[in-house]
Parts: sequence; structure tokens; C-alpha cells
Amino acid sequence: MSVTFLKRSIWQRILGISATDKPGDPGGWRYGAGTLFIDLARVPELTRPGGAVRFEGQGLPQRVLVVLDEDGQYRAFKNRCTHLGHRRLDYVPGTGTVQCCSLNKSTYTFDGQKIHGPAPRPIMPYNVELSGDQLSVKLV
Repeated sequence: MSVTFLKRSIWQRILGISATDKPGDPGGWRYGAGTLFIDLARVPELTRPGGAVRFEGQGLPQRVLVVLDEDGQYRAFKNRCTHLGHRRLDYVPGTGTVQCCSLNKSTYTFDGQKIHGPAPRPIMPYNVELSGDQLSVKLV
């Protein structure tokens, strides 16, 4: 499998600035009982294939990256590279991969396996369920 890298400036990579934004509506999601609940009507970034959003804060015990891939499948990951610094991950549209925002560009498949870079371990994918306009990501 060939690896495609996100086009990022050297400063974005050095500083570990994620290319993936938080949702525009911070009230469009909540966390409870070990599950991240996302109201897709309020998080339109996840209604278009190739969309991705990072969730963090608001009592969420860990950062989460959620992706709607080009095949219409929702994917979710613990948003933490396993390499030094534990930087955030970004979706690489059209590739079936996510990539660390740092200089080293550790890259992982949707099942969490590393395919490029110095990261020592796989990342953690989460189970995702869709019910109407409600997306649930089980973190436990």
C-alpha cells in the first residue's frame, strides 16, 4: 500500500497543529456512560463523505477523531498518535488512512495498523453505531 501525505507546512508539522477542526457547533455532541453521542443534524461536517471532526474537552476522557469515509462508513479513533508527543491524527481523504500531524507522519489504516513512520504501536479504532441522525461511539 502506498502512503499519501497530507499537504502541511513545516510549521504546522513542527507545532503539531491538526488539520482537522472541532465541530462548528460545540452543542452538537455529548459524552455519557462511556459513549460519545453526536447529533449529525448539528454536526454537518460529518454528513459529507470525506468529512472529519475531532472531539475533545467537555468531560470527554480522551480525544476522538470521527470520519465519514468516501464509502459512507463512519470511523472513529482514539485521537492520539502512539509516537513521541502523542500528537493528534488527521484523516487523509480518499486513502483509507489517518496520519499523525507531526513531522514523522506516522500513518495508520482504518483498522489501526501502522503502515508508515516511527510510531511503535497501532492506534485504537472504536465501534460506531448510526441510528437516524444520532451517531454513537463506544469508548469502553
